[in-house]
Amino acid sequence: MSAYKDFLAPNAEYAANFGQKSTLPLPPAKKLAIITCMDARINVYAELGIKEGDSHIIRNAGGSAKDALRSVIISQRLLGTREIAVFHHTGCGMLTFSSPQLQKIVKDSDPTNPALQAVDHIDFLEFGDLEQSVKDDVTFLKESPLVLPETVVTGWVYDVETGKIRQIV
Repeated sequence: MSAYKDFLAPNAEYAANFGQKSTLPLPPAKKLAIITCMDARINVYAELGIKEGDSHIIRNAGGSAKDALRSVIISQRLLGTREIAVFHHTGCGMLTFSSPQLQKIVKDSDPTNPALQAVDHIDFLEFGDLEQSVKDDVTFLKESPLVLPETVVTGWVYDVETGKIRQIV
């Protein structure tokens, strides 16, 4: 059964308790953008004690700063964020493959489909060292001319085994 079929009942309960959330301002209250992985085990609100309206949560595979740059620019230039926290995590799938391996998997899934050759132009931004990937993303953001120079940028690792975080940068 498709997951979408289970959306309506929980949403009705959520909407019934929606309260004053419609009055939250568009810019995040903490002027914070958090870049993190799309991993389903990560609950950013719970792990950091933030609530709706506090922060932009930018998610993608691996929590890549390069992949998040478009959202960071919008967050900063249009919505006033001045701090970025990069969160990568233990047990991340981005540590388990290379772009060439994934490109081959995609192409091999339908070898007669020439359209799948487009995957060769995608850098999946995988990484081999968790802490170094955090450092690299923080450096990328700090050195990017598209990120405001006064931005505070920190880098963190979330442990999916314990729920604890630790600052890397």
